[in-house]
Amino acid sequence: MIGIIGKKLGMTQLFNEQGQQVPCTVVEATPNPVVKVMTQEKAGFAAVELGYGEQKLARENKKGERTPRGRRATQAEVGHAKKAGLNAPPVVLRSFRLDDAPGKNPEAATYTVGDTITVGIFAPGEKVKVEGTSKGRGFQGVVKRYGFHGGPNTHGNTKHRKPGSIGAGTDPSRVIKGKKMPGQYGNVRHTAIGIRIEKIDAERNLIYLRGSVAGPTNGIVFVRKQS
Repeated sequence: MIGIIGKKLGMTQLFNEQGQQVPCTVVEATPNPVVKVMTQEKAGFAAVELGYGEQKLARENKKGERTPRGRRATQAEVGHAKKAGLNAPPVVLRSFRLDDAPGKNPEAATYTVGDTITVGIFAPGEKVKVEGTSKGRGFQGVVKRYGFHGGPNTHGNTKHRKPGSIGAGTDPSRVIKGKKMPGQYGNVRHTAIGIRIEKIDAERNLIYLRGSVAGPTNGIVFVRKQS
């Protein structure tokens, strides 16, 4: 299903007609250009590739040499953007399948390269899927990562935040797969379904989503229509 790429600005609150307070996440989704169209005949599936933002291009110094300062777009990215008539390559590229929902006909014929997708494709009250990358918290122990209670702080105990036993010795003589142990916490892709759109601000390209959305402020999120 078609969607849009946006940036999470933060959270706010709205009040509905009954005067109830509704916490909302604000997503800024500027018009996304259609960079590429995949059809059933050419690619074997129907999809559109959308872009978000603009990358910086390589600079030239007095000697005429290219001197990249920070992250700059590659020649491959510049060429890919020129095919779509863009002045600069998008920061984010994402393909949205148009034939993944059961009973849906491919809609690729309705989109052409150079078109723009705006927040106008959504409506207040609509349910959407929102995908984002959660905050990365680095390597953490089991207390912070999984909420383990930990050991006693007194009476001679020295294992306060350790996981304890991780398995039997004789049988099965191994650590069972999926055992909760210290490791990387966060920085994973998370998809929330059934998120209600509370408000659409077309002038400022804003989408107000009920509740929270995974990811930090200014993080990239993908909002897709839900079949």
